[in-house]
Amino acid sequence: MSLKMAKGYFEFKQFTIHQDCCAMKVGTDGTLLGAWASAPTGACRILDIGTGTGLIALMMAQRYPKAEVIGIDMDGGAVSQATTNAADSPFSNRIRIVLADIADFSVEPFDSIVCNPPFFVDSLTCPDSSRTMARHTGSLTYKTLIQSVKRLLKDDGLFSVVVPVDYRSQLLSEAALAGLILSRECAIKTTPEKAPKRCLMEFRKQPVTLVISTTETLEIRPGQRSDWYHRLTKDFYLK
Repeated sequence: MSLKMAKGYFEFKQFTIHQDCCAMKVGTDGTLLGAWASAPTGACRILDIGTGTGLIALMMAQRYPKAEVIGIDMDGGAVSQATTNAADSPFSNRIRIVLADIADFSVEPFDSIVCNPPFFVDSLTCPDSSRTMARHTGSLTYKTLIQSVKRLLKDDGLFSVVVPVDYRSQLLSEAALAGLILSRECAIKTTPEKAPKRCLMEFRKQPVTLVISTTETLEIRPGQRSDWYHRLTKDFYLK
């Protein structure tokens, strides 16, 4: 799900996202995840896998002012763009962008991991290799993602992800095999009449007694957002 722009950049209340060198642009999926994902309120470490423009990393840095945030991406253009966006933000001293493959990335574990992963499975690829990497799971399979999360997440950490509803069961299967447990979920409708199109999902390593599950409507129309989406994103959008 995408957001329209009148300019070559997207301006939020506390930072600006330039995206001319990045294959994947600012979209509703990333904005939803950046506003919905959780992390500890104190000093913590947050990892954004497939950071792209750096949007989610910047949103998490804004929401958690004591957090150290690392954004990782395999695409050099994305890393360059995200580095510039982070450097120009008020959170530049707390964000680091790294060019690396998550499968080979090895650092201290994180309190919170977020990811807006590639979502096309078994579909035609795009001639633009950077756009293919960003959109197709051939560059980051759910299995690789989940195994990397298991390795890099603290025992009491949180992993948050957004996926199309059609791929929800596939992600759940990979998570179950890795011992990650669903703890919170939000299905997203574009309008009240339609079936959900996206799922926001949170996983933990530790057992939970109750899975919090909700269904919300974002309903983006010219000059109008649903009350839930407005409350979720009010600290970010200019209007």
